[in-house]
Amino acid sequence: MPASYAKHRAQLKAILLGWGMPDENAEITSDVLSWADLHGVDSHGISMIPGYDGLRRSERVKMDARPKIVRETPVSAVVDGGGGLGHVPGYFAMSAAIGKAKNAGVGIAVVRRSAHFGAAGYYSLMAARAGLVGMACTSAAGIQVAPTFGKQARLGTDPWSFAAPSADGVPFLLDMATTTVAAGRIRNKANEGLPTPDGWVLDAEGQPSNDPLVAKEKGGFLTSLGGSPENSSYKGYGLAVMVNVLASCLSGATLITDPTHTKKPVGMDIGHFFMAIDPGLFRDSGSFEADVATFMGALRGTTPVDPGRPVMVAGDPQWKYAEIRMATGIPVGAGLMRQVRQIAQAAAAEWVLD
Repeated sequence: MPASYAKHRAQLKAILLGWGMPDENAEITSDVLSWADLHGVDSHGISMIPGYDGLRRSERVKMDARPKIVRETPVSAVVDGGGGLGHVPGYFAMSAAIGKAKNAGVGIAVVRRSAHFGAAGYYSLMAARAGLVGMACTSAAGIQVAPTFGKQARLGTDPWSFAAPSADGVPFLLDMATTTVAAGRIRNKANEGLPTPDGWVLDAEGQPSNDPLVAKEKGGFLTSLGGSPENSSYKGYGLAVMVNVLASCLSGATLITDPTHTKKPVGMDIGHFFMAIDPGLFRDSGSFEADVATFMGALRGTTPVDPGRPVMVAGDPQWKYAEIRMATGIPVGAGLMRQVRQIAQAAAAEWVLD
């Protein structure tokens, strides 16, 4: 049976504490992970626990790492993640960007020496909830994507997120991988022994496949957004490069094309980028938010092809998921649940999901 949001979040925190994460860090990390599951981003919530456990066991991430600012101006900050998971450095850096935007109109923070930070949308939404335009992106650990016309993986899923406040209280929230789907959605198919839909992955020869293990274990690739050169995969490829320029080149994190990527002595050295913009730099108070609400309302009011499937804007599916799951609980697949239970037992963490 699906567990309540409170129990789901408590289970995540219990495991993190069992791994030796300080309470404050476990509180933030479990909030980021449970936010993803609550909002239907199942690729970036509890399903990450087995992967994080592997990083912990191989000593590629430090559970007690604490971020710190190592370079700063009134509008910018460089954050050292200390070799830990990325959720706490991400929260810390976006909080810094928000604070600077409140004072100077714009705030930008980058992070190096970090690792996977969960759902990018969590961080851009932090800015929108503060009345600011927010952007967030991150480089990736996994090298799983070939450039358009290439037969060698050189990039990751390299996600990008953008959020804006709206006068109706419903922020615009775009959170997207620069691949056709996030790697976690393919991992979830593998966890449950299910095939992937057409267009998600290519085999080692660049041919379409429905095997969820082909990209991770058999030399294949995830497809860039667009899926194929004929369907403009250069757009996803270009966006992935943009993300790496912002998240790695600006922060000084190891480039994904560097042979030492994820292999340096301290942590994974993944890079993140965060930006917050105060609409008050350009508009009178409330004017920007009013226009966003008007714009979103007009898009939602578009006549749909199928009356049973109304037009939505980015963020709408997530708000609907959150409403339903807050009422009925958060589902977890049986295969994943078995893995998480074993990990909790190994960490001597209390099990609360029964």
